[in-house]
Amino acid sequence: MFCLSLLGCGFTAPSAYALGGKQPPIGQPAPDFTLPTNTGDGEISLSDYRGQWVVLYFYPKDFTAGCTLEAKRFQQDLSQYSDRNTQILGVSADDLESHQEFCDSEGLKFPLLADQGGNVSKTYGSWLGFVSLRHTYLIDPDGILRETYLGVRPAVHSAEVLARLDELQA
Repeated sequence: MFCLSLLGCGFTAPSAYALGGKQPPIGQPAPDFTLPTNTGDGEISLSDYRGQWVVLYFYPKDFTAGCTLEAKRFQQDLSQYSDRNTQILGVSADDLESHQEFCDSEGLKFPLLADQGGNVSKTYGSWLGFVSLRHTYLIDPDGILRETYLGVRPAVHSAEVLARLDELQA
């Protein structure tokens, strides 16, 4: 007999892959990391935000059209994230100087993290050769990954994340 369903034949489902690599599993602890930040705090670790929700978003490059639009949308909604006990963290392969200039230019008030070697981006399956991909991960106050966004549309992404936060926090 030929089995058409891999799951029905005793196989387990493979881990989810996307452009950029294997995705961390939803419902499991989000991979911890420590990266340098432009905020003057030196370095930030994901574990620094236990007790808060975290929007961890990866993006390709400071000052590019889509990345600027996405960052500005997060900034315009920053008070709504704060009201939901949520910290936004942006990650790209740009250096700290670029991040600082980007924040100054666009009025960004949330940390941007420099993943210059791409190690954290790789861990999250968000690395494409030399840049981070536009992926977002929603992490709960216990450090558990609750949502993954791979097909991010910068113009509406912040609104999507806020709506999902409302669902998860209800």
